[in-house]
Amino acid sequence: MTLRAAQADVDQWIRTIGVRYFSELTNLAQLMEEVGELSRIMSRTYGEQSFKEGAERGELSDELADVLFVLICIANQTGVDLTAALEKNLAKKTGRDSERHLNNPKLR
Repeated sequence: MTLRAAQADVDQWIRTIGVRYFSELTNLAQLMEEVGELSRIMSRTYGEQSFKEGAERGELSDELADVLFVLICIANQTGVDLTAALEKNLAKKTGRDSERHLNNPKLR
């Protein structure tokens, strides 16, 4: 699935099942909530934290998908074409960082 297709699929889902988009600020709060859930899994799986006994562990792929879903909602309701935005952002990073990372001894 392409980003463009994902944006169309999410929009269709919102309009048929979700009734309408939440406000942009509500979706921002939802995004922060989902990032928090992702952070909990990451810190306990890859960091020094441990899972609490009896606590639901969650699934990394599901939490990443939740973050992506809300991010797509925000892009849709603010008129951002994520394909074009990502292409532009990668070009910016390539121009800015093409030599920087190659010469960074911390990455060796």
